[in-house]
Amino acid sequence: MKESFRYKDEKIEYKIIYSNRKTMEISIEPPDKITVRAPIRLPKYKIVERLTEKGDWILKYLNNFKTIDYKPTNREFINGEKLLYLGIEYDLIICEYYLSQKPGVYIEEGCIVVNFKENNKDDIKKGLELWYRKEALNYILGSIKQYENSLNKIPKDIVVKEQKKRWGSCTYDNRLLFNWRCVMARPKAVDYVILHEMCHIVHKDHSKNFWNLVESIMPSYKEEKQWLKINGHKLTL
Repeated sequence: MKESFRYKDEKIEYKIIYSNRKTMEISIEPPDKITVRAPIRLPKYKIVERLTEKGDWILKYLNNFKTIDYKPTNREFINGEKLLYLGIEYDLIICEYYLSQKPGVYIEEGCIVVNFKENNKDDIKKGLELWYRKEALNYILGSIKQYENSLNKIPKDIVVKEQKKRWGSCTYDNRLLFNWRCVMARPKAVDYVILHEMCHIVHKDHSKNFWNLVESIMPSYKEEKQWLKINGHKLTL
């Protein structure tokens, strides 16, 4: 059920998710989805007070999102379709498999090539997803070392998986889980996702100490966070 409050004569709707947490967090997803994650016993009036305090910030995001066309992605998996990989658009090329060629999915001459014996949309999509998962894991494993050195922390495990609403997460025992779609983002944005979860090994919440730690290592993290909010809907098959 959606709640609402008024700010500068505008009605702003939001959703509350209560959980066993210590702090309140406000997130905004395009085009106008506002989610408040709050401690279980936090009174509603306290939530409204905080939203009102952040009113200008909320309106700024909502107005920025109005200038962007958020069309849903409807893939046909045909030649020439555009796919993102590390922030760059590639043409999709679908080939018939020949013994002289290497099967699978790979990048060649500025294109993402899909080369299977029997091609249909389901096979192409599955093949591309497996390729993205492998590429995401390789990128994360290659980049995470710098943050292990900066934080003097090593994750228990690193897993790339399907995540509908998160780019990453950190479990209580320091396993890092990453959304395979993150490798579609520009490299600096992927690095922000990696750093964000690495910092959760140190701070399990989104407290001021957490964000200060993120900023101390990546001063431009807010730009990458914003980039993901604006472009995240494009990072999909």
